[in-house]
Amino acid sequence: MSRHAFQYAVLRAVPRIERGEFVNVGVILYCQALDYLHAAVVVDDVRLRALAEEVDLDAVRTSAEAVVAACRAPEGTAREGTGLAHTFGRLTAPRSTVVQPSPVHAGVTDDPAGTLGRLLGTLVAPPAPA
Repeated sequence: MSRHAFQYAVLRAVPRIERGEFVNVGVILYCQALDYLHAAVVVDDVRLRALAEEVDLDAVRTSAEAVVAACRAPEGTAREGTGLAHTFGRLTAPRSTVVQPSPVHAGVTDDPAGTLGRLLGTLVAPPAPA
């Protein structure tokens, strides 16, 4: 199997921007060689409420799901200022909203969908202790 370079960013829910505290709620993964751009999210109500009791969970879910939807919609090419690379760049640009991307990280994979699932399980929703 061929291994391909990929980039990813973690989506963070920041319920109180002035405090800078966050809970990881998703992952965006982009693999240019395989034309792959997907995001997955898991919003943990309990963890978010522990950080900020007044958090608007619907706003967090809506913002996170908008990233997932944006990954499904791109068309065109980077030269046209559209397409997967452009969308990944737009989604990972720094912002001051309730859901923010982490810095971009890189790796290699032979299975981007499997890698997205592993990153989600490791960084966002680790398995509960037995």
